[in-house]
Amino acid sequence: MSNVALEQLAKDIAQALLNIEAVALRPNEPFTWTSGIKSPIYCDNRLTMTYPEIREQVADGFVTMIKELYPNVEVIAGTSTAGIPHAAWVAQKLNLPMVYIRDKAKGHGKQNQIEGRLQPGQKVVVIEDLISTGGSSLKAALAVREAGAEPLAVLAIFTYQFQTAVDAFAEAGVPLHTISNYSALIEQALASGKIAEADVASLQAWRENPQAYGQA
Repeated sequence: MSNVALEQLAKDIAQALLNIEAVALRPNEPFTWTSGIKSPIYCDNRLTMTYPEIREQVADGFVTMIKELYPNVEVIAGTSTAGIPHAAWVAQKLNLPMVYIRDKAKGHGKQNQIEGRLQPGQKVVVIEDLISTGGSSLKAALAVREAGAEPLAVLAIFTYQFQTAVDAFAEAGVPLHTISNYSALIEQALASGKIAEADVASLQAWRENPQAYGQA
């Protein structure tokens, strides 16, 4: 997939997320995350499950990336819980085994963190819905590594493009790819009249320093 095609895919998915209100932008009336951070964006990619055309578009985007970048993949892994359905659709399209990864080992039974059969040495692509700081996604990829398999990459629908996430993935040696991102979202929101030109600088400032946003 060329850079031009990737950019167009990012815009198309961003517009789709805006259309179904999976993403909402409120630069003048920020949301408050559970961490206390003020945010001009709310993202709930789980809504994509409800729309067959959009979930198909997302799955096809993942499949194209995987075929081009990781053709030797042997297992598709979904993060619990939001990554699971997307991993299932991708695994079905690629005719590959699938597993899913809990945020921690369950406290009963076999106490599995990875559900499904994952063999040592198998090459795995992890599917996630959203990247913020990257902590939970990296935890899933490292669980694959701890199980003796090889996490080839984490693929996600959307990223806020925080530098902290970029740095965390680089430090862990796990590649990260997303089919859409915050920059594409702002561009599409502006083009479709969801935000005003005057809002763009504030939205970009949040991505660069979310902790300081709204503290003036």
